Amino acid sequence: MIKFFKSVVEEMRLVTWPSAKQNRHDTGIVIGSSILFALYLGLLDWAFSSLTQIVM
Repeated sequence: MIKFFKSVVEEMRLVTWPSAKQNRHDTGIVIGSSILFALYLGLLDWAFSSLTQIVM
């Protein structure tokens, strides 16, 4: 078990972590994409709801 954790620590040292600037950039892209997707789904929901009201 100790050997496993030593290998985990060794591998974690080899990881190239993103800079704070890159992290903020990527986070902004994820948040922006999520907002756009939510707006798209909201628009579809509104359109189908309106269409259903017209048909009934």
